[in-house]
Amino acid sequence: MGLALKYGLQADGGVTATFLGNCALEGYSGLLHGGVIAAMLDGAMTNCLFARGIRAVTAELKVRYLAPIMSAESVNVRAWLEESSRHGLFLLRGEVIQGGKIKARAHSKFVSHA
Repeated sequence: MGLALKYGLQADGGVTATFLGNCALEGYSGLLHGGVIAAMLDGAMTNCLFARGIRAVTAELKVRYLAPIMSAESVNVRAWLEESSRHGLFLLRGEVIQGGKIKARAHSKFVSHA
């Protein structure tokens, strides 16, 4: 099924997408489940690499939840590449924004995948 997000490429090489939640994805009543938030961030980071023609898989994902995310309101998710190495290691960052405020942040490590 997936979240069916449509990513747009940004001028800085990052990607962004808008997500319209629903009650089926709630953890607590009215709040988006933390696992869904993590999945959005991971997907955005993966698509940021895809936009650069890079095939890589998640090696590590750390999410910092800053505030609850309402399930009935749209959110923007964005991700960008911070660093890459010749050895196939990629460091990325991402954010989930709702109502003009950053509600979750993440950083990750991806490794090349043949």
